[in-house]
Amino acid sequence: MQSLTLSTITKAFGAVRALTDVSFTVAPGERVALLGHNGAGKSTLMKIVLGLLRADRGQITVLGAVPGSNAARTGTAYLPENVAFHPSLTGLEQLRYYLRLRGETPAKAIDLLERVGLKDAARRRIGTYSKGMRQRVGLAQALIGTPRLLVLDEPTSGLDPVSRREFYTILEGLAADGVAILLSSHALTEVEAKTDRIVILRDGLLVADDTLANLRRKAALPIRLQVAARPGSADEVAKKLAGGRRNGVVVDLLCQHDDKLARLGDIAALGAMIEDVEILPPSLEDIYSHFSQRPAS
Repeated sequence: MQSLTLSTITKAFGAVRALTDVSFTVAPGERVALLGHNGAGKSTLMKIVLGLLRADRGQITVLGAVPGSNAARTGTAYLPENVAFHPSLTGLEQLRYYLRLRGETPAKAIDLLERVGLKDAARRRIGTYSKGMRQRVGLAQALIGTPRLLVLDEPTSGLDPVSRREFYTILEGLAADGVAILLSSHALTEVEAKTDRIVILRDGLLVADDTLANLRRKAALPIRLQVAARPGSADEVAKKLAGGRRNGVVVDLLCQHDDKLARLGDIAALGAMIEDVEILPPSLEDIYSHFSQRPAS
């Protein structure tokens, strides 16, 4: 059974269509990135998943249940972009409070804080925490009750690189335990390596839903080959490969996916003139820009 299933979800606010016939799934243990420009419909979709809004048309199941039902709420956790906690409470006191609200034993608080790397700061007031530490408190709160679906809205916004890496390490462990993750983010570089599938919305329409590798093939964007020539060989290498010079010894080439092996063969044929070759496929940012473009009117 899929953890989340959306089928032809449509939602309008007056004359404005926020979502139109959006369909996709999230499987247990799968990390799905939800991408789109501001106003693309991401927040509306998340609110529908959480049961805060009702779709005008279409069907949606959350862990096999209706969104907003007790079964769906019990198994779903949400982490917003900006969490807010009482600054005078310690991390431990805040987690104990939320555990009591969920009917769980407060004794679990220290284990949750340890899981997100905050055990040593558990007895410090949250008002002294950095934003990254507060986000970790939010994640610890989201993990109460062992959720099977995590909905994350820009969870690493404002975090430093180390905190981001640690955050995604936690998510990787959760996914390995079978937790389904739907993550909205504008940080395309980090999402590229940390998710299993990409869903792109444009003006409320789903315009892409696949793995990054498959989206690269569908987009058919050129691959960049950076050829490092040995000293004194760059001009001849550029001439033979019909490439452009850069930084003295680097020759840039562009080719289509189906031509990649042939171009690599051309490079290999130059033998001792070549120092190294780097293959740069289209990035997620390139893919996102391609699918997010509005059709010409």
